[in-house]
Amino acid sequence: MAMILHSTGFNKNAFKGLIAAEYVGVKVELPKEFQFGVSNKTPEYLKLNPFGKVPVLETPEGPLFESNAIARYIARLNPESGLFGCSSYEEALVEQWIDVATTEVDANLSRWVYPLLGFSLPYSAEVSEFCQASVKRTFSVLNEYLASKTYLVGHTVTLADIIMACNMLTGIKVVFTKEFLAEYPHLERYFWTIANQPYVKKFFGELSLPEKAPSPPTKQANVGKEEKKAKAAKPKEAPKPVVAAKPKDEAPAPKEVPEVDEEEEKPKAKPKNPLDLLPPSPMIMDEWKRLYSNTKAKEFREVAIEGFWKMYDPEGYSLWFCDYKYNEENTVTFVTMNKVSGFLQRMDLIRKHGFAKMCIFGESAPYKIKGVWLFRGKEIPQMVLDECYDVELYEWSKVDITDEAQKERVNAYFEEPDEFDGEKLLEAKCFK
Repeated sequence: MAMILHSTGFNKNAFKGLIAAEYVGVKVELPKEFQFGVSNKTPEYLKLNPFGKVPVLETPEGPLFESNAIARYIARLNPESGLFGCSSYEEALVEQWIDVATTEVDANLSRWVYPLLGFSLPYSAEVSEFCQASVKRTFSVLNEYLASKTYLVGHTVTLADIIMACNMLTGIKVVFTKEFLAEYPHLERYFWTIANQPYVKKFFGELSLPEKAPSPPTKQANVGKEEKKAKAAKPKEAPKPVVAAKPKDEAPAPKEVPEVDEEEEKPKAKPKNPLDLLPPSPMIMDEWKRLYSNTKAKEFREVAIEGFWKMYDPEGYSLWFCDYKYNEENTVTFVTMNKVSGFLQRMDLIRKHGFAKMCIFGESAPYKIKGVWLFRGKEIPQMVLDECYDVELYEWSKVDITDEAQKERVNAYFEEPDEFDGEKLLEAKCFK
């Protein structure tokens, strides 16, 4: 029997539990008719949560409120899901990043964004600036931490990733413009990695960054009721010449919670990605990424690598080796990895259709950067050649899958052996 999660279907706090339920394989349903501000004020609802907050989960043991507690409860229904990591230490790390997502990201982002939309407290420039600075400070820490990591904990999605992505969602929809996120390339790559996981995307849907953040509310919007009454009571002045009204800086704030997509103006249709127009392929990229991420190291060659070659469709995809042209310049390891990170970040435009493994080899300088890329289509996509200047810094060669030596080289990049072709593996970075 399904548990009931009382919420609307567009509440980022409800998403935490709903996404966790997908990962652990339990059934959680939303009520057919739930109206925020109405349903959560009824006596029946207040028996479930006397604070009247949303969401609330009805479990066999009784009601449960607070979104993080709900998500934790659901995640623990299947300990084998890995949502709390693979050890006591990883479980503590998951809890650590959940706290960061809550106290550092969500708390400050809410006080920054909600007043802009006409919710919560009245807009205050001083509070807004403080909260923006707090978010930026946190994002700087996260960006540095994620420079060499795909997930917050371990090598698969955990509850920390789910809650962090959900807490970033309002910002992604409202204030995180392309320019804003440009300062945090690793964090942005991380968010899109989580947002495009099938279980997450089921609830997040298709997302795009705002072209610009909303303007602060006009002064009149912050005037208190008593002040408005006082102004209304003043004697009317002589009519002034009619002046054409200036266009408003922003649309009226919606009357639902900020996640209400239905009341926002629909964005103009974006042009089709050329890679989406290619003939269908039996190889599903997300299935390979999931297999790569979820296979344990000791089973990797038998499960993930063999699984890849069973999936691989040479008519719909192509594999390419890349070797950095200027390896003699790689004298400092962190500079070397920064080069790789910048390259991967710009490949964000083919995230849905691409997969790559970049490796750094060597025991001492100069270090060698090499990698393998899986692209949709039989050639390197034109959009990559046009928009990513890093491409020309590498020698590219198409993998001949009839050559067993080249196939083994692909396998080695995926598997990350300690040594390959007589070269010690120093560091590896995956883009998926």
